[in-house]
Amino acid sequence: MIIYSKQLLGTLIAIAVLLVVSQLAKRVIKSFVRRKAIDPNRKKVMLNLTYALFMLLACIALLFIWGIGLKDFIFFISSILAVLGIGFFAQWSILSNLTASIILFFNHPVRIGDRIRIVDKDYEWVGVVKDITAFFVYMRTDNNEFISFPNSLVLQKAIEMLDPLEPKSIENPNESIINDEIEISENNT
Repeated sequence: MIIYSKQLLGTLIAIAVLLVVSQLAKRVIKSFVRRKAIDPNRKKVMLNLTYALFMLLACIALLFIWGIGLKDFIFFISSILAVLGIGFFAQWSILSNLTASIILFFNHPVRIGDRIRIVDKDYEWVGVVKDITAFFVYMRTDNNEFISFPNSLVLQKAIEMLDPLEPKSIENPNESIINDEIEISENNT
């Protein structure tokens, strides 16, 4: 037992640091969610991704504490990355959608409940954003269709933010403008 006293002490320190950093990250993400009025489900996704990252870093630290050499670790990681690289090459969109999800969470104006238009030459998607998950954005269109599209598409395409209320259908727009001007001038006199 005394032989492993340094490793046990290092393990306890690593676990304590993991707990403190996790709590700090949780507070930062919660305050960001309150400040930006982000949906609680998206907060859960970001907390889970953050916890997974911290657990991975803690496992790496524990490997070094318990005596895994740098050469052995690099060999192990390169083997794992080679296998994952082959798997992700076939499904590269998974990785890009996870990255896009993180970018959407922290630095994009699209929020749940916003009415948007995706500017695309092939499709005319106009509707209300219903949910944003780790991989997809779900939207109810003005034609009452429920569609989903990958998060990476939100970063690749231009998004037009629209008024939350649906626009009035006007058959002759010039007539409406003239009527509005007449009403304004009548109210001013």
